[in-house]
Amino acid sequence: MGKEERQNSNYTIMDNEGTGRVQISNEVITIIAGLAATETKGVASMAGNITNELVSRMGIKSLSRGVKVTVENGIVNVDLTLNLDYGYSVPKTCQKVQEKVKTAIENMTGLTVENVNVQIANVMMESGK
Repeated sequence: MGKEERQNSNYTIMDNEGTGRVQISNEVITIIAGLAATETKGVASMAGNITNELVSRMGIKSLSRGVKVTVENGIVNVDLTLNLDYGYSVPKTCQKVQEKVKTAIENMTGLTVENVNVQIANVMMESGK
């Protein structure tokens, strides 16, 4: 697309044709990754740290919980922490999450995803079982 540079928490893509500039916040990339992961069958929810867990219990939800994104020179690395539903294959579910997150970020931002690392924090049992 053109010359690329990182500024603060935004990733800027500058058009060589002089038509303008597009900035993508790291938070936007984080939300894309979180949404793609939670839309995968077998993923119960994103996991977060203690602070995030307390905040979500108070009714404030964050789509970036359990997601860490780094962008350097147009290359994205994603770390996800997930809670999976009981009964789903961990390797197959994680592979689907990795593919879905990579595809979503690349299609929506034009950036290249190098790694999608998945950590399983918990396996959730259905209520009533």
